[in-house]
Amino acid sequence: MSNLPKIAWIGLGIMGSPMAENLLKAGYSVTGFTLEQDKLDRLAAAGGTAAGSIAEAVKDADVIITMVPASPQVEAINYGPEGILENARSGALIIDMSSITPQTSVDLAKNAAEKGIRVIDAPVSGGEAGAIEAVLSIMVGGEQADFDAALPILEALGKVIVLCGPHGSGQTVKAANQLIVAVNIQACAEAVVFLEKSGVNLTAALDVLNGGLAGSTVLTRKKDNFLNRDFKPGFRIDLHHKDMGIVTDAARNVGAALPVGAVVAQLVASLRAQGDGGLDHSALLRAVERLSGAQV
Repeated sequence: MSNLPKIAWIGLGIMGSPMAENLLKAGYSVTGFTLEQDKLDRLAAAGGTAAGSIAEAVKDADVIITMVPASPQVEAINYGPEGILENARSGALIIDMSSITPQTSVDLAKNAAEKGIRVIDAPVSGGEAGAIEAVLSIMVGGEQADFDAALPILEALGKVIVLCGPHGSGQTVKAANQLIVAVNIQACAEAVVFLEKSGVNLTAALDVLNGGLAGSTVLTRKKDNFLNRDFKPGFRIDLHHKDMGIVTDAARNVGAALPVGAVVAQLVASLRAQGDGGLDHSALLRAVERLSGAQV
């Protein structure tokens, strides 16, 4: 155990808490910091160490893993006198698993290198269930040597782990992932409303659809959400709204047209504007129901 790298974990939310716990189960020493005391208590109860600040968490760490909501939070925890770059030791490796703009990742890697700190961007797909089960898909941007160093740690968190290219590439692939997921959820939501209004047995219909070409990980993961109208957040509409902004902006910058994605981005935005931002992204079903005349 003493030969394993010491890990600092910053950001213990819906995804971060179970991921940090999986590293503890794998034998790693994890010191964590987040803004919510109950999350720090949860980490300590699982065998980790709660820190009182970012600086305290990262000062002795070999590897620093960050999992926060968006680019402004990544910048806030990394920069400034109390941030990671000023308090981590030279030679440390930052694994940023947040979903942010590719440019934020590129800039972080450049600024960290000036202090002798290595960075890879490693956003994930799989939601809360994937985090709990340690079966996340992890898309990585950065140098091959840093990817190789991080791989044993990432293998305790996910199943499909791929180096996609230089810094920012992981975020670009994650943006594409979020585009596909949002469009897929929207299609499933429309199918659910169509099936119900047609008087079909919804459970049977979704089972048979998921066994054919229409089947998907999205439908497997979200089928019960649709059937039970259970929109407890595994991945919030607010966060998917942020991600759709990332992908539409990045696509515009490279000259890629996203006609269907743009429509779904607006549907996500409208759902958020109607007060559903804190619900799971499967709540796109609520938007389709409203458009179809239901009072929800």
